[in-house]
Amino acid sequence: MGLGKLFGKKEIKEIFKSPLTGKIIPIEEVPDPAFAEKMMGDGIAVIPTAGKVVAPLNAKVLQVFPTKHAIGLESENGLEILIHIGLDTVNMHGEGFTVHVNPGDYVKTGELLIEFNLDLVKENATSTITPLVIINSDKVKKLEKQYKQQGEAGVEEVLIASI
Repeated sequence: MGLGKLFGKKEIKEIFKSPLTGKIIPIEEVPDPAFAEKMMGDGIAVIPTAGKVVAPLNAKVLQVFPTKHAIGLESENGLEILIHIGLDTVNMHGEGFTVHVNPGDYVKTGELLIEFNLDLVKENATSTITPLVIINSDKVKKLEKQYKQQGEAGVEEVLIASI
C-alpha cells in the first residue's frame, strides 16, 4: 500500500481575500434568511465602504448575472463562489453597476470584477451587505473565517477553506 493511501490526500487550502473594502461580518448577520441560514452555502459578508468588487482569489468567471448585481466564480480547486452585491439589488436591473469581466475569463486575486454606485445601492436596495458564499460548501472540510472592522479589497484574508 502506498503512503498516499495510508495518509490520505494532502489537504488543499484556498485562501480568500476580501472581495470589497469594508467591515467583514459573519454570514449569519446578513438580514436575509437565504444567506444567514446558509441555504446558499457558507461564507462571510462585507458591509462595503467602496463600490468595487475584486476577485477574492485566482478563479474562472462562471457567470455574471444579467442584472450585474452578482457574479459566480470557480476557484482553481473547484470551489464555486457567489458574490452578491447588496440585498434585493436584482430590482435595480443593472442600474449603477459596471461589469469588467466576462464568463470564461480567468482572474487573479484583487482583479476588478464589478464597480457599483454605493449611494445608488443605499437608496434602492434593502441593504448594501454583500455576501461571499461558497456554493459547494460540502467540498470544504474546514472553513476558517476572519472578521475585521475594516478590511481592504484584495488584501485582507477573510476565509481559509481546507478541501
